[in-house]
Amino acid sequence: MSTTLTLQTIEKVTHDTHHLVFARPEGFDITPGQAVDLTLQREGWQDEARPFTPVNTEGEDTVEFVIKSYPSHHGVTEQIADLKEGEKVDISEPWGAIHDEGPGTFIAGGAGITPFIAILRQRLEDKGTLGGATLIFSNKTEKDIILRDEFEDMPGLKTVFTVTDQDIASAGVQTAMIDKEFLAPYATSKHAPFYLCGPDKMVEELEQDLKDLGVPEDAIIREDFS
Repeated sequence: MSTTLTLQTIEKVTHDTHHLVFARPEGFDITPGQAVDLTLQREGWQDEARPFTPVNTEGEDTVEFVIKSYPSHHGVTEQIADLKEGEKVDISEPWGAIHDEGPGTFIAGGAGITPFIAILRQRLEDKGTLGGATLIFSNKTEKDIILRDEFEDMPGLKTVFTVTDQDIASAGVQTAMIDKEFLAPYATSKHAPFYLCGPDKMVEELEQDLKDLGVPEDAIIREDFS
């Protein structure tokens, strides 16, 4: 069963990322970290469902998304960036395997940060602190880091930003790929559980890196789209 949402506002977060706020229908519930399949009501796009993760906490009267657009693909995200207030979209029932299992290490690549936005916001709202949690967030360049200021201001959250397409002389953050060497200092029970979200290949490689470093499988939480 689908639910129709009406767009209230849309604004830029980064040069290619938008924050979309929809009115929340009565009775629509979602757990932070869960995703929905979103379909545009625009002509020619009604059959093009794509998964996105709401980023707001449970008690709000809105459904909000932070969505990265890829104009070169001429696809759904390009259309989403062009949405106007008052337009409608349809969303599926919530689904997904990523959920809050307590403080740990959140490892994200690019738009894979979105499930963690809702989880961290909810935990901060419920507990007042994110003590014991670490966010490792990889992007191409510093300008691609979504909600950097918000993450840096979250009480108790340790942030580790790294970029892969920017030289060390111009970057104000780390410039390394997240690989086994990068993860080695974090691969301890103190930093568990490990939450993974990002491109499929990245997540698969990071999961294997963590296992090779001795992290047990039940300490790794990742989305499974199979």
